[in-house]
Amino acid sequence: MALLSSPRPLPTHFSASSLLVRRRPITACQVCTPKQPLHHSTLLNVSEASAEDELWAAACLRVRSFSNLKPTTFGLQDHKRFLAEREFEAIKERVSGKRKGFGRVSCINATVPLSHLLSLSVSADDLCASCKFTTNGQDRVVVGTLDLNQCVSLPDEIAGSRPKEIGADFARAYLSNVCVAKELHRTGLGHALVAKSKLVAHDWGISDLYVHVAVDNEPAKQLYTKSGFVYESDEPAWQARFLDRPRRLLLWFGIPSVQQ
Repeated sequence: MALLSSPRPLPTHFSASSLLVRRRPITACQVCTPKQPLHHSTLLNVSEASAEDELWAAACLRVRSFSNLKPTTFGLQDHKRFLAEREFEAIKERVSGKRKGFGRVSCINATVPLSHLLSLSVSADDLCASCKFTTNGQDRVVVGTLDLNQCVSLPDEIAGSRPKEIGADFARAYLSNVCVAKELHRTGLGHALVAKSKLVAHDWGISDLYVHVAVDNEPAKQLYTKSGFVYESDEPAWQARFLDRPRRLLLWFGIPSVQQ
């Protein structure tokens, strides 16, 4: 499944779009799931993003992963672009510290060179076409992304209970919008993204890291369990029904060196 954590539905999570960034023409490419885990590859880069081209590519991957648009939807490409533009603006707002109720927010991306994907054999033109960006003269593709949010709680989600003492506003953080390109599932990208988020959280002084996951999302639950997260609580059934979504579990991870 592409959905590794539980963001709010795209239409309500995004903010209005007003800025468009000029982008170079991009060509289609070929890609397949490599036999060796990508997180061991020297070609993989997992880092915080700030450049607008890379944030745009991340927004496109999220729309690709989270939207449930049917191929027969009228004006499909225009609708996808509209959603991507809204998420692009929302990412910029969060990362710049302008979103009320949030402290720091980081967009963390996993990227690989476009040339590496071109060397593979199974067609996935849309991934390369929509999630490509250029940095330091090299074309790269965003193949995984998440947000690390320093805040007391996320909108429409159950809140964590730790730390118990004063400090939840700066020592608590949540992962959200976690996704990996469907062509590259089971290559270690999810683990690499979560591992990087723990390092960034440590640098921020976060002691308690949380993630929400749908109760029926077994691949995501396995990912977080292997990454050290444990169950803390779950969403009331009435809230899930009211929001018309699968019930969420709240998982917790303690950042060891910060808690000592």
